Amino acid sequence: MPDDKRKDVNALYELATLGFVFPIATAIGFFGGRWLDGVFHTRPWITIAGTVIGIAAGFVNLFRSTSQSNGNE
Repeated sequence: MPDDKRKDVNALYELATLGFVFPIATAIGFFGGRWLDGVFHTRPWITIAGTVIGIAAGFVNLFRSTSQSNGNE
């Protein structure tokens, strides 16, 4: 496979994984926060914080992937 085509395939693969990574990061934040709320009896505060952190992690991954696919490593 030519080198340019391989780069295109790798970039496409990284962008395609965003459809899975973004909701998984959000779910980990939500369920991790929900579990910690159960441990510390602080419902719903850690769940909210965990969800926000998960969403932020998803956006960070989105921005990293798009900047790498544009060649701005």
